[in-house]
Amino acid sequence: MSKKLKNFITIVISLFIAGTLMYLVSRSLGGDFIQKTVSVVKRANYLWVGIAAIFGLGAYWIRAIRWNLLLEPMGYKISNSNSLWALSFGYFLNLGIPRMGEIGRATALQTVEDVPFSNSFGTIVTERIIDFCFMILFLLLALLFNYSSLLSFFDLLGNNSDTSNVEKSYTIYYIFLGICILLGISFLVFRKRILKLSFTKKLINLLNGIVTGLISVFKLKQRVKFFLLSFGIWICYFFAAYMVVFALPETSFIPIKTGFFLLAVGTLGMLVPASGGIGAYHGAMMIGFSALFLSMNQSAKLGKDIGYSYAILSHSLQLIIMIIMGLISVFMLAKNKKVK
Repeated sequence: MSKKLKNFITIVISLFIAGTLMYLVSRSLGGDFIQKTVSVVKRANYLWVGIAAIFGLGAYWIRAIRWNLLLEPMGYKISNSNSLWALSFGYFLNLGIPRMGEIGRATALQTVEDVPFSNSFGTIVTERIIDFCFMILFLLLALLFNYSSLLSFFDLLGNNSDTSNVEKSYTIYYIFLGICILLGISFLVFRKRILKLSFTKKLINLLNGIVTGLISVFKLKQRVKFFLLSFGIWICYFFAAYMVVFALPETSFIPIKTGFFLLAVGTLGMLVPASGGIGAYHGAMMIGFSALFLSMNQSAKLGKDIGYSYAILSHSLQLIIMIIMGLISVFMLAKNKKVK
């Protein structure tokens, strides 16, 4: 299969997933889908949306600076602006071909700086490993500050709306624990055969790569600065998600601790390979707000509707930033390439 055909199929599948999820979202809202969308756009307080946008752009800039720290030990000193435009181009490419942004980002940097593709791509993989660790950290913070909401979330997935009897939901945990024990015993018994499988070897190589990436970060001369920048990126993500709640009257009551829950739910939604997270992010937020309202002994349907209102503003903001920064990056990368 040619590369062009593979990319075309990937785009089609991604758009199909996004379209299907958005269709399911519209069906769950009933016949007032378009009317509700227009209403949210009209009622929003764009001062708060603008503040959220500042944090969103801040994450771009801090990430660009952090990338330079990983490249410096290799002997490369690139401008923060070129780092920013290559980064923006990668995000822009992800809108069309999910998970291709990393390749596009490394390729873009190579066109404006003397950094080989293999070297810059290696640093991007390291970044992803660190971001994964921070994502886990913020998921744990969401669990710490929003325990009841997460319990309601699992109850909702299990079609159990009776939040006064949450003990029933623990059945699934016991089943999961039993499966883990059985898998552990199976591995001990058949470990020699399992370790010979090609899949197992690839998994081991992946884990080795993750460990190597983490070790390389701890060897950085400015590792404290690196971790502070990494924390700063996720703080920007947090406030970019949380500031949007003040843009609508129906979400302005949400306390700051629930921001961790919103960030966690949104991050999980964006993991779905749908073009630009369309539909996936909206659906995740609708389920998340339903769980949030259930934990407050309120209507899950009301939470679902409000979750969609929040998602429209929050996701649209992310999409607009990605498109604008992406279009600017195409022009700036072309301009800087000509100068070079």
